[in-house]
Amino acid sequence: MSKRLRITAGLAVTVLSLAGPLQAQESLVVAGYSGSTETAIREKILPKFEKENGVKVTYVGGNSTDTLAKLLAQRDNQEYDVALIDDGPMSRAVSLGLCAPTPDIDRSKLQPVANVFGDKASGLGIIATGLMYNTKVFKENGWAPPTSWNDLKDPKYKGKIVMPPLNNGYGLLTVVMLARMNGGGEAKVDPGFAAMRDVAPNILAFEPSPAKITELFQTGQALLAVWGSSRVQAFAETGFPVDFAYPKEGAPVVMTAICTVAKKALSPKAEAFMMMMLSPEVQAILADAGGFAPVNKDTVVQRPGMMPVGDKADKLVAADWHVINPVRDAWNKRWTREIER
Repeated sequence: MSKRLRITAGLAVTVLSLAGPLQAQESLVVAGYSGSTETAIREKILPKFEKENGVKVTYVGGNSTDTLAKLLAQRDNQEYDVALIDDGPMSRAVSLGLCAPTPDIDRSKLQPVANVFGDKASGLGIIATGLMYNTKVFKENGWAPPTSWNDLKDPKYKGKIVMPPLNNGYGLLTVVMLARMNGGGEAKVDPGFAAMRDVAPNILAFEPSPAKITELFQTGQALLAVWGSSRVQAFAETGFPVDFAYPKEGAPVVMTAICTVAKKALSPKAEAFMMMMLSPEVQAILADAGGFAPVNKDTVVQRPGMMPVGDKADKLVAADWHVINPVRDAWNKRWTREIER
């Protein structure tokens, strides 16, 4: 080797020694919602978080039931660092030890309903469960907007209603409301199943997919649906003629929730991501893009739309997930036998 090459090589070694070992960029895997919420998170939230924290975030969109199933299947070797799922599945995830404590979250800034999981998870946004209807067709037929869960039994909607099945939060909460209206409730669900047998002839499809639900409305096959306020608002903002009705008996809360996933090697960025998602700035983004009523008390909502804020919040009712979760599998099996055959 020539003297000049030896000097160059020596300088390179010196520079690398001073710089220290090359570090791979830290990564964070977040399991969350799909649809408009995923779009907002990818476009308006993740780039800023990645830049400020020097981390690459992989976002996996899906539904809450599937995410919980993956958390359970992977519990000995978790792929996810943070999970965004609905309150029912989140309550189960916490009880099964799938979520880690987050002591640095300032919970005094949050609405009381957001703190039902203790220090291992937090509510993220509030959604109402109610009835979506095609305003154009209702007007053409001279039909009044729906006002009650009992409207699901109206024979004029035969074969025109779509609702998620019982293993989806919206379907489950419908059965709970029908049970409550007929002398039962979470601890006495028989009246809910009996009422669903009266509703079943009107059901076009027990459909869990948001994309399929919107498709059934767009093709004119469905005119009425059980769905969440955020989903309906996003659909309406595409220009399709739908509106959301808060039933007079109450609109069950579906609260989106967030937790850092319990795993052998917790990412130091996981709790930072959770704190960012609960900040007023990000809560405002989620309210605007996802239709989630904020849980952070300092959040300013520019466009309330259909979300449960103000007077609409008075129509919210909460399900008792501590009663539901232990019997949910049994309910699902009964649903398959008696309703969705």
